[in-house]
Amino acid sequence: MINRLLSRSLRGQLAITGGAILLALVVGAIVMVLTSPIITGSLDPWLWAEAYLALLQGATGIAISFDPFSAEFTSLNGIIDSLVRATPYILGGLAVGLGFKAGLFNIGAQGQFLMGALGAVTAGIVLADAPTVIAVPLALVVGLLAGAAYGFIPGWLKAFTGAHEVVVTIMLNFVAIQIISWAVSGPLRAAGATFARTPDVGEARLWVLTGTSGHLLHSGVIIAFVAVPIVWWVLYRSTIGFEIRTVGANPDAARYAGMRPRMLIVLTMTASGLLAGLAGSIEILGVQHYLPAAYATTVGFDAITVALLGRANPWGILFGGLLLGALRAGAPLMQIKAGVPVQMIDILQGVILFFLAADLIVRWVFRIREARGGSVDELKTVTSSYGGSSAPRG
Repeated sequence: MINRLLSRSLRGQLAITGGAILLALVVGAIVMVLTSPIITGSLDPWLWAEAYLALLQGATGIAISFDPFSAEFTSLNGIIDSLVRATPYILGGLAVGLGFKAGLFNIGAQGQFLMGALGAVTAGIVLADAPTVIAVPLALVVGLLAGAAYGFIPGWLKAFTGAHEVVVTIMLNFVAIQIISWAVSGPLRAAGATFARTPDVGEARLWVLTGTSGHLLHSGVIIAFVAVPIVWWVLYRSTIGFEIRTVGANPDAARYAGMRPRMLIVLTMTASGLLAGLAGSIEILGVQHYLPAAYATTVGFDAITVALLGRANPWGILFGGLLLGALRAGAPLMQIKAGVPVQMIDILQGVILFFLAADLIVRWVFRIREARGGSVDELKTVTSSYGGSSAPRG
């Protein structure tokens, strides 16, 4: 009976996620049709189909034509770009999802990502002339440690002072932006650069596995994929993971059972920062290779979408990261072939989040029943925890 209930609950969650994505695509199609006079000069009821097919081709390399019907695999570039784009989303999603499991809302993945990027590029500059086998691991380690340290701060404040992690991490995001601006405009600025940026990381670049110029698959993709089963094992097969989930579900019960909520909060936020910092390190060492003073990225905030899309489960986060990475990779070709701006992806992302939050709409549209006595939803646990900001006892 329990196994049947759990599988019914899992099926319901998958149905809601799939329904939210489908409804978002429908809303996106309506928006494209209504705005087609601006894009093409006349009302085009089939603009959405052209845009989505171009999006598919840009993300997977599969070109589909309906007149006559044909499907052709054009190149590996789309798949490579999707995997590279998905890598920071997967690691960032794991960082946010891990916090969810402990009843914490880590809005600071953005700041932790940036500090990881700064740590990695600093180490990369210092080790620019060292052998690659030494420079790459050390730069990655420095970056993930920088992210972990930045996650430790809100974790310690939450555990011992009661400072709410949402407020603290939001503020720390802005602090991270200013730290990077100061460091890159000052001591780390490359001599002779036309704009404020660091020197190239040199031999600290991640190894390239395959691809052509502009479409390179780096070894950081493997790290992201390996991180998923590791985080899953820690959460669901280790004692510390059981304690983290118990604290997230009921801190009082965890304390009564002899667990230490304060230590677990600090540990969880530190581990979340480590994962987000690793994402920033990989993005700099594998894609960017230098850090500009105004590093325009929304990876840390997009990671929240990925974690929600994956229901805070590592395997679900893997799917969410791949989906968002594919959307980002296919967006440029969608704009080129259909004229639909790449900002349409932001609309789709926002609408998916809306339907995930308002899951009653998805249940009503697709007639999805809620399993009676289903398992506790960690995301609702996180939301309900906003009411109390006092420091946990024990």
